[in-house]
Amino acid sequence: MADQALIIVDFQNDYFPGGLMELDGIEAAGRNGKAILDKFRAAGEPIFIVQHLFESAEAPFFRPDTQGAELHSDFAPIDGDRLIVKHKANSFQNTQLRQELEALGIPDVVICGAMSHMCIDATVRAAADFGFTCTVAHDACATCDQTFEGTQTPAKLVQASFMAALAFGYADIISTDALLTR
Repeated sequence: MADQALIIVDFQNDYFPGGLMELDGIEAAGRNGKAILDKFRAAGEPIFIVQHLFESAEAPFFRPDTQGAELHSDFAPIDGDRLIVKHKANSFQNTQLRQELEALGIPDVVICGAMSHMCIDATVRAAADFGFTCTVAHDACATCDQTFEGTQTPAKLVQASFMAALAFGYADIISTDALLTR
């Protein structure tokens, strides 16, 4: 029985160059996420690939039945991977993710993907609240600039803020290199 599982969140075409919601640093995050995915596959550890599909064709991105909503080719599930389709930011909300992790007896999860300030944040907090020990590969996550009440916050600071918040009681925040060598 495995002690840990990988949860890859929303590495989908709309977040990559040419997509409807390109994220800052997504290509580097994708390369790191792929390296983590390859390690988990080689070790035979459980992998959950999460795909966010909005239910409306009017959605700003991840519209139903579009190329942008499809998983990036590096993250297409293969035999043994589990696909989790969600419609909300939290990968646990109205999905079978929790039940599948618990059925496998998994106590620890490694999480990476996008967007750091939304789906990564929501998924990590939910996982921790459900009792899972969480590790986040910060450089295998990506986000974008944010604006609030006229203040523009660059993606780099959004990323740092959310990783700092998650590190305070929700997850071990480490680099991909540190994860790959442990």
